[in-house]
Amino acid sequence: MPNLLNLLFQVGVVLVAARLIGYLFRWLRQPQVMGEMVAGILLGPSLLGWVAPELSAELFPPQSLGYLSVLSQFGLLLFMFLVGLELDPRIFHERTRTALLVSYTSIVTPLLLGATLALFLYPRFSNSDVPLIQFALFIGTAMSITAFPVLARILTERKLLRTSLGAIVITAAAFDDVTGWLLLAVVVMLVQATATATSLWFTIIGLMVYLLIMFYPARWILKRLDQYTQRKGHLTHNVLALLLLFVLISSWTTERLGLHALFGAFLAGAVMPKSDLFVHGLGERLNDLAVVLLLPIFFAFTGLRTKIALVNGIEMWLLTGVIIAVAVLGKLGGSLLAARWSGMSWREASAIGVLMNTRGLMELVLLNIGLDLGVLSPVLFTMMVMMALVTTFITAPLLEWVYFSRLIPATYPVPPIDPAVEAIIPADSPLSEILADDEDTAKYG
Repeated sequence: MPNLLNLLFQVGVVLVAARLIGYLFRWLRQPQVMGEMVAGILLGPSLLGWVAPELSAELFPPQSLGYLSVLSQFGLLLFMFLVGLELDPRIFHERTRTALLVSYTSIVTPLLLGATLALFLYPRFSNSDVPLIQFALFIGTAMSITAFPVLARILTERKLLRTSLGAIVITAAAFDDVTGWLLLAVVVMLVQATATATSLWFTIIGLMVYLLIMFYPARWILKRLDQYTQRKGHLTHNVLALLLLFVLISSWTTERLGLHALFGAFLAGAVMPKSDLFVHGLGERLNDLAVVLLLPIFFAFTGLRTKIALVNGIEMWLLTGVIIAVAVLGKLGGSLLAARWSGMSWREASAIGVLMNTRGLMELVLLNIGLDLGVLSPVLFTMMVMMALVTTFITAPLLEWVYFSRLIPATYPVPPIDPAVEAIIPADSPLSEILADDEDTAKYG
């Protein structure tokens, strides 16, 4: 039986640490989610378990981690549903040449570099239980991830979301997000088919049937619910219950098919109607619970699995530096060159490269899946977590340096809205509205 007192105390400590360190990072002009990610690491063996091992063992005994894991997984389901909910199809309607070029390059370049690096990492951090092709695909996918939600938040905070630059970045990031999760779905499907009795053909056929249901009868039913909500003028409890049941069924289906439940939650959000009432209603009901309470628990659980002490010796730290360098070179460098090739100035191309290099929470989600599947060893998991933290941390200062510090006057003027952007992110777009500049909304990533 779970120790309820211990669980309540754990959640309380996690909340306090997440809010305090999150506010500290906001003061440092970093996204608050960056501080919450660091708070999770500090609560684990990397700091608390190192300086106060007895206190750490008392606060987070091994037998209690299963309950934290369940809470964190439920939080991730809500988070991935919200990420899918925010993906407005209108973003993809005006697919500019630059956005497409940046998106494809920022996927292919880090994917190839990551797969090449995997050839070097495989004999050191993996074994014959994980085929090389699966390991290489996973590392390449991990290098290709862009954190769409935190990127949108940064663009909003810097008044860039509805400029030409912001439209290109948010469109490219949306493509990256979808492509990255499709690549991860392929990797998970291959790993699960190899490691379990689940037939690969069963997964493929079941997935096709599932997608047909989601994009046709499910969307028709959701549209009817949207029309009902419009007539009522608000999201009723009955409709909310039906929508949550839909998310749970979708998540259960993908988990049963040998994928991960997170894919089902993401797709459930993606097929939802994008009317303001629907998006805002669901966001207001679920956003605070997921962001304030459940996601910090996921960060803490990730921190408890991250042991920086495993990265010992000069060689290990050099390897970590190589992983970070390859991640930055592939994502930032590839995006920068693609934007420059399309005709943008060096300043704007550099800003696009820096923004596309943001990984954030999306990377941590992917890495935890890799650790659960056995694709990543605990040592490589720790190295990749450090890569995710570093690439996310450098986004804000690099953006200031390559873009804002070169603007005249020094005070940041709000760039004029490009009329062409209205076709991509209209003023009344749910994406534009849900990312309103408020400290408690859409800060996750």
